[in-house]
Amino acid sequence: MTMMECSVCHSRLTATGTKTVSKAYQRHRSDFSSKSRALNILLVVGDCILVGLQPILVYMCKVDGSFKFSPVSVNFLTEATKVLFAIMMLLFQARHQKVGEKPLLSITTFVQAARNNVLLAVPALLYAINNYLKFIMQLYFNPATVKMLSNLKVLVIAVLLKIIMRRRFSLIQWEALALLLIGISVNQLRFLPEGTTALGLPVATGAYLYTFIFVTIPSLASVFNEYALKSQFETSIYLQNLFLYGYGAIFNLIGIIGTAILKGPSSFDLLQGHSRATMLLIFNNAAQGILSSFFFKYADTILKKYSSTVATIFTGIASAALFGHTLTINFILGISIVFISMHQFFSPLSKLKDESQNGLEMTDGQNNQRSKDASFINMTAEANKDASHHVGPDERAPLLPV
Repeated sequence: MTMMECSVCHSRLTATGTKTVSKAYQRHRSDFSSKSRALNILLVVGDCILVGLQPILVYMCKVDGSFKFSPVSVNFLTEATKVLFAIMMLLFQARHQKVGEKPLLSITTFVQAARNNVLLAVPALLYAINNYLKFIMQLYFNPATVKMLSNLKVLVIAVLLKIIMRRRFSLIQWEALALLLIGISVNQLRFLPEGTTALGLPVATGAYLYTFIFVTIPSLASVFNEYALKSQFETSIYLQNLFLYGYGAIFNLIGIIGTAILKGPSSFDLLQGHSRATMLLIFNNAAQGILSSFFFKYADTILKKYSSTVATIFTGIASAALFGHTLTINFILGISIVFISMHQFFSPLSKLKDESQNGLEMTDGQNNQRSKDASFINMTAEANKDASHHVGPDERAPLLPV
């Protein structure tokens, strides 16, 4: 069993063969270059913009404090948009394939890839549930608070990564995650008006229940998504996205049919209650999903969630400017602690102790191995010297005079 380190978040990963990550991804990690760093920067910047806009767009879609459209229809249209994007990118990639490469659009390739990537159905189902929960959360929290609550996913994801993908984090990194929770708690000292009820439950009970589900389900989806994408790393990401979004569209269509059965055929109208704001929300959600797949396959889930925290400050400022929400001292202190946590988690100091110990162990192991190799080489050289020894003329002479 060997130890590897994530070049993005410095977390340590126990390599257990293809059960954890594919060999192709291990080669990708070893070839981490400046291009990969540039890709990570672009992913973080894009994620900050899209994630920051998402709760604002959801808030703009509310009419008199509620949604006039079915959230399931938004999710279905989002998945359909992502499916169309994946098909377009597959056609583009197929036209620019090199000679000798396996054709992407052949039936054999498609069927084989579908069998190998069937695990993507799990995160697709979890995402379908989570996308509906996003709308529920907006009924109880303002956009900035929703973003701060979503940061709790980082801790849950770290635990799931440790359990599912056998990743190890240093003590400093766990402390950074604890700081993250403190920052969120500071911001959440005041967040709900008293007297509000949710589904017949007291507001505190309903809010905390939704928060627990809102944090756990997408965390499971993210970890399973990263596992599924990286376990089949050599498969085209657009082909994997086609399967993921196809499963998501099917699950959301089932939700629409179920809603139509319960509320009547009139609720089957996918465009009922939609506006320009909802159309923008659909495209924003689609872009988020597409960007997330690149995070999970080429970067890291922790990086994805931490980059979303950067969007919090943008969401808070935009929420204050557009909707008049007050930026309290709790929010300012909370977001400051969150940024300190992020800096500590990704700091080289978070891996210094482990690396030094590993370095000493590796050095001792290498020295021992070199000494063993040197001894073996000396023994081999002596044996070769004896075997290749030529008898000289003086050595043929008798030892005693005749």
